[in-house]
Amino acid sequence: MSTGLERFSINQMTVRQLSLPELVDTCVELGVPGVGLWREPVQAYGVEAAARLVRDAGLTVTTLCRGGFLTAIDPAGRAEALDDNRAAIDEAATLGTDTLVLVSGGLPAGSKDLHGARERIADALGVLGAYAAERGVRLAIEPLHPMYAADRCVVSTLAQALDLAERFPAHQVGVTVDTYHIWWDDNAPEQIARAGAGGRIHTFQLADWTTPLPEGVLNGRGQIGDGSIDMREWKRYVEAAGYTGAIEVELFNEELWARDGREVLAETAERFVTHVIQ
Repeated sequence: MSTGLERFSINQMTVRQLSLPELVDTCVELGVPGVGLWREPVQAYGVEAAARLVRDAGLTVTTLCRGGFLTAIDPAGRAEALDDNRAAIDEAATLGTDTLVLVSGGLPAGSKDLHGARERIADALGVLGAYAAERGVRLAIEPLHPMYAADRCVVSTLAQALDLAERFPAHQVGVTVDTYHIWWDDNAPEQIARAGAGGRIHTFQLADWTTPLPEGVLNGRGQIGDGSIDMREWKRYVEAAGYTGAIEVELFNEELWARDGREVLAETAERFVTHVIQ
């Protein structure tokens, strides 16, 4: 009998108050089949130990977050970023996920050159794409809402992400479709179809848009069903484009982090079934 959770994946950041063993135990208890992991807590636990823990529990690692931050101008900064992303790719391979999510990076200090920053991302992808493919890992460029363009991600739309990704083979570089970042864009459905036609939808993530946004805006990703986004509509778009993979809920939310993590995970699973599947 279907539970509605067959494609559900919980991103580790949604319940960052849970340790990795607590996260794994709660997923098993609730019948959650997938987890999206973050590098920092995985490194703290130990990458190989984390891989064993998740594998032994029968869970699938749907993504690893995050690589990227590829916009540095100075040679030393660029070399450091490439080395860090190679390490992230190696970690993804060890964890058994085929998808490393990339947050591309904002404008370097003092720069106003968006075009140049995007070209430096393309240059880096030219180095990293083949390295990732050799290890069975795909790079998934995530466009972030334009409010993050200055300090976090100069790639703001799916069209921009695809313009970068399409310079490389689809098994090397694709995109992340995240409702929080693209729901406002009238062109996004067309770009999802474009991504699907090219086999470039590497992951699909959900978060709701709630207002007012908190100070700093980063931690304003709302619980599914609490905001303005029609989750079923976006699920229809990605499925019409041929995507059949995991659907990952990734929430940055101080109020959720202040609650019991097991309760939040159970609530998120329930919201997923109610607002995405049914």
